[in-house]
Parts: sequence; structure tokens; C-alpha cells
Amino acid sequence: MALPKAAPRILCIGIPVRDLTFRVEAVPQRGSKASATHLAEICGGNALNAAIAIARLGGRVAFAGPMGDARETSSGFILERMTADGIETRHIVRMPDVTTPVSAIIIDATGERTLTIYRDPALWTAKLPSADELLDDCQAVLVESRCAAFATSLCAEARRRDIPVIVGVDRAMSLQDGLLTAASHLLFASEQVQETAGLADDGGALKLLARLTPAFLAATRGPAGTIWLNETGELEETAAFPVEAVDTLGAGDVFHGAFTLRLAEGEDVRGALRFAAAAAALKCTRHGGGQAAPQRVEVERLLHSA
Repeated sequence: MALPKAAPRILCIGIPVRDLTFRVEAVPQRGSKASATHLAEICGGNALNAAIAIARLGGRVAFAGPMGDARETSSGFILERMTADGIETRHIVRMPDVTTPVSAIIIDATGERTLTIYRDPALWTAKLPSADELLDDCQAVLVESRCAAFATSLCAEARRRDIPVIVGVDRAMSLQDGLLTAASHLLFASEQVQETAGLADDGGALKLLARLTPAFLAATRGPAGTIWLNETGELEETAAFPVEAVDTLGAGDVFHGAFTLRLAEGEDVRGALRFAAAAAALKCTRHGGGQAAPQRVEVERLLHSA
């Protein structure tokens, strides 16, 4: 009898964040006050939300990236929750006298979020462990686009080793950003792909960027689904799963994590995009940012019922 295949091990690279979330009926106007109906303290950050999703969906996850001083409350809080989700933390770079990022997030009655965040500039001076250490037994790398300063060379080495590198993009990228060419897959949000390309059209923006990078290109558009370029350079769309959203915080990150896991499991991009859409949709039906990522059985159930 054949032994079951081991779950793929995925390296997530990013900057963890301690999130304070406030639920309100409506975002207060400038200079005014509003009472929150609920307060939660959760861990977040794009790559960490994705890592939680991967772990919930059955993958093995290692995390690398900078975190603040070991004496901080915030860094201890985040590490406890990472450990609880089975995320490997030995590659995290602790930075003395540096502050772990903290964000304040307002979630309104529609599930939309508004946030402000503080990131210590010193975080971008982090030095990751060696490529041999990080890429050992690694089937895919998922990295936040903001981590280019300390992660591009590692991502380029991963590609040289034929390891997929998926970049989750949640802000405009420079057209000279090293991750544009170090990535095998670039997953943008609609607003960011348009800002990066300088075009007010998702499809046109993707086609422009395809002239600058050999990577697979896609742009997520929330309930409007995902638009992407296929192997012949033609635009295709993957529909979103219709749900009643109560909290969109972390949905894009869950999408990135689910996509990366299915890709590492051997699925093609069409199947991986559909799996990711189901995972992101389920996350939107519950509060808690990335910590509300679904379990594998829930995603499979939604896929089979659609």
C-alpha cells in the first residue's frame, strides 16, 4: 500500500502585523467619534494571513521575515498565534529595538475595511537566513510585494532551483521592481495592477505588464472575480463565489495562500484560481481577518456544490 504523499511545504515571506479591529455601523467622518460594536486583537499582515490560510487548508508552512524586539508585547502575541496554527517560526528575524507593525482597522456594516498602520522603517534592513536553509524541502515561495528589498535575491534563487515564486501585490509596484522578473506568478488587486501599469483597465494593464515579465499575471476584483492572462496571452476570467460578505479583511491574502497551495499540489492555474476564489469567499462570510480562513473541507464542499 502506497504511503500518502506529504503535504507541500511553502515558505511565506512577509512582515507580520498586530491588528486591532473595530466593527462600526459606518466609518466616522473626519474629526468625529464613533462607538464600536466589537473589538478584536488578531495577527495579520499579507504573508502571515496567507500562511494561516495555507495551514488551515492542509499545507505545511514556514515563515520568514522581520519582527520587532523580543521584549515587545506585539511580537510575542503574534508568535503565539503562529505557533497555534502550526506555522514554523524558526526563520523569523528578530530585530532589537525595532517595533513590530501595529494597525487599527475599522470594519463597517458592509464588511469593507479602512485601516491605518505603522511599520518601522528599520524592518526593511532585515537580512534573511541563507537560501539553502530557507529553500530546503520547499515546494513554493509566497512573498509580499513590499518585501522586495530583502527578498528579491532569495526569490531569484528559488526560480533558479525551479521553485515557483508567487508574489501577492497589494500596492503599486515600480516597473523596475526586481520581483517583477523574480516571480513566476504575480497576483495583483485590481487597483494596484492599474496603478502599476498606469492604465485604468485591468486587462490592458495585465497585457502591458506581460511585456515586462514572463510571470503569470492575474488581478483580483472582489465580487467581480479574477481576470488573468492564459498561456497564449489571451484574457480569461474566473468568477467569484457569491456570498454575503461581513468582513473583507484578509480575503485577498487568503486567496493568495490558497492559490499557492493548490499550485504546489500540482493543480493548473485554472483549478488553483477557482480553489482560491472559494477560500476567499468563505473567509468573507466571517469576521477575523486571515484568522477566519476556512478549513479544507469547507472549501471542497463549496466547490462541489457550485
